[in-house]
Amino acid sequence: MDIPGPEPRADGGAGAVAAAGGLHTYQLRLHAEYGPVVRFQLPGAGTVVSVADPVLLESTAHIDKRPERLFQFLAPLFETGNLQVMPAHEHTQWRRLMLSVLAGRPSHERHFASLTALATALADRWGEQAGRGPVELQKDLTALSLRMICEFALGGDATDADSVIASFEEVLAEYMGRLYRVPAPGAREERARRAEEALAHLRATVDRMVAAHRHGGRADSSDLIGALVEAGERPARIRDTVMVTMLAGHHTTGVAVSWTLHLLGRHPEVAERVAAELDRVLGDRAVPAYADLRRLTYLDMVLKESMRLYPPGPYGARETTEALVLGHHEIPAGTTIFYPFWAVHMNPEYWPRPEEFTPERFTPQEMTGRPRLAYIPFGLGPRSCEGTGLAMVEAALILSVLLKRFRFRPAPGHEVTPIERFVLWAADDIRMIVSPRVPG
Repeated sequence: MDIPGPEPRADGGAGAVAAAGGLHTYQLRLHAEYGPVVRFQLPGAGTVVSVADPVLLESTAHIDKRPERLFQFLAPLFETGNLQVMPAHEHTQWRRLMLSVLAGRPSHERHFASLTALATALADRWGEQAGRGPVELQKDLTALSLRMICEFALGGDATDADSVIASFEEVLAEYMGRLYRVPAPGAREERARRAEEALAHLRATVDRMVAAHRHGGRADSSDLIGALVEAGERPARIRDTVMVTMLAGHHTTGVAVSWTLHLLGRHPEVAERVAAELDRVLGDRAVPAYADLRRLTYLDMVLKESMRLYPPGPYGARETTEALVLGHHEIPAGTTIFYPFWAVHMNPEYWPRPEEFTPERFTPQEMTGRPRLAYIPFGLGPRSCEGTGLAMVEAALILSVLLKRFRFRPAPGHEVTPIERFVLWAADDIRMIVSPRVPG
């Protein structure tokens, strides 16, 4: 492949990734230096081809295969095969079932009151905390996201959400550390033992949810477990699907909302416009109805622009099943194609002054002049995120509840640094001062 890129390194590229501060920033540097198509070493996956041009990405949008080596670190989470690399013929039916639950408006409406109650409970707690110091957005909002995904998709309640989140972090830190060969404190055997204990805790938690669901006699197909039972899936596959849903859903929505509030805190004029829209649409109501979300058009633009600047999942990958052409480059079958979402979103050809926070980029007029794959926070093609619709509903709901009641401003002296931790995290959380606002 005659594709530009850095010289190969004996360490498989791990040192270059670490020196850049993570894979997400490494991608920005690579594409800035070498152009829209780059060849580079990805730890654990050999040499891959990264594509940051949305027009060229169209040639890969049909691919329904993920590279097994790159997702091997998630294999211990599953007992019936790694659902992240499920074969295409099996994936199509599984995806259809997932979409029937996670993307359906009837399901969203059925669970909306419960999701609203969860968001309101967090707002109440932050209201009580106002004046006592900053809140840690990502800690609290990822816990809320987990409770929401449990309520919506699992038909149950994770009463020990903090321990579940901690267990996920333990497992992911260990297996991603192995993938990227990141030095970690303590003996490897001790870290492996903790990861196994955390995984056992996760499985026990899921088992309790499934048992509670069955004991309660719930077979509602708008719940993920109910839909899987109705589809005749075996118990182990139900557990694995629940695990992957928790994995995907417990971080991403909370992280997206956190970055949005971070940006609004630094752009008070945008925050004021969002607040005015909420006052206009909701009136005296503290929370939105499901139908209100479609009327919150400026909030939707703000959320999308936030996910452009800080995509919750900063990258994805596919494996070519046949040869294809990317511009002037011929890509052989079996090549790992890397999707650097952040680099795509910062491509100045399609996003002028890409580092600026400008929600008006997402007006209908602006969007019609842009390639459809210039904005891909949830991936693309048949392996894109099945929970996109649910995530957007949850994020809009949470932001509506919080921004109707509060103003957010940065905590003095707190530095926010994006890092890669399976999702685009902040190194020391995002701490903000929360204060009540007076509507109107």
